[in-house]
Amino acid sequence: MALPRMMKAVVASQPGGPEVLQLVERPVPQPGAGEVLVRVAAAGVNRPDVMQRRGAIAVPAGVTDILGLEISGEIVGAGPGIDAASVGRRVAALVSGGGYGEYCLAHSGHCLPIPATLDDTAAAALPEAAFTVWHNLFERGRLAPGETVLIHGGASGIGSLAIQLARAIGATVVATAGGAEKVAYLRELGADIAIDYRNEDFVEVCGKALGGRGVDVVLDIVGGSYVARNFAVMAPGGRHVSIAFMEGAVVPIDLTVVMVKGLTLTSSTMRPKSIDEKTRLARAVEHHVWPLVGRGQVKPSIFRTFELGEAVRAHRLMEENANMGKIILKMQ
Repeated sequence: MALPRMMKAVVASQPGGPEVLQLVERPVPQPGAGEVLVRVAAAGVNRPDVMQRRGAIAVPAGVTDILGLEISGEIVGAGPGIDAASVGRRVAALVSGGGYGEYCLAHSGHCLPIPATLDDTAAAALPEAAFTVWHNLFERGRLAPGETVLIHGGASGIGSLAIQLARAIGATVVATAGGAEKVAYLRELGADIAIDYRNEDFVEVCGKALGGRGVDVVLDIVGGSYVARNFAVMAPGGRHVSIAFMEGAVVPIDLTVVMVKGLTLTSSTMRPKSIDEKTRLARAVEHHVWPLVGRGQVKPSIFRTFELGEAVRAHRLMEENANMGKIILKMQ
């Protein structure tokens, strides 16, 4: 079956609010060496998409201006060096950009087979969160069975997956979110201690609930004033992992606390990583996370789906911070 020459896609016409997103027509991209062309069924909406739209982060050199960092769909084309037998396979993939389009290029090494238990919408909710959580919580944070983890933003797409994966390995999970509805959602996901940050002080709650033991790992998306408060609840030898800075990235740090407790501070971001490093992470996710997904022990959490042409509404919802789980764009 011949592929179309043109496709629909979403780009930001200029830096700004959700209203700058436009549905445009673009040529269907052609796969290069090591790449596959995916007919996109669904794409995840993520905070980096919002930041790119605002102009807060630049599009890497050589990457399309079409938004979107994770997709699901069917491989319909293979570039040089890729086995033609891959055409027809259903995959989920982490991509450098282009997910908000009817067709998208993906590096073959960054694709994951979609488990038979998942539909395309559910599969699109996984790549960005799975890569991010595995690398940050388990590789950099070294979370181990029997340890305690504090997850901020537990109702987000990343937070919801982090809670489930931490529980699956036998860790105790403390998670924060804003409002009674989200706190109830954290408990449904398996959080042992769910904290409403609007009405409770997580430092005080952790102090009482954990008997002064503290948490071994913090997965933080807030930054700002949260960093010092996180230090206060961390156990000796604790690991502080920052993956976003919603309250600010430049913060004062009391190195005395770091020294006395022997804390480790670490952070990472996915998009600038090399092709080889993302390929390594894809295989780690496939080995460690995918079996849990296939067995239903870890489930993608979908909050709302929109059609591609409704990307403005999807971004508005993301900025309202009302979602519990992932926001997904579906193709026609």
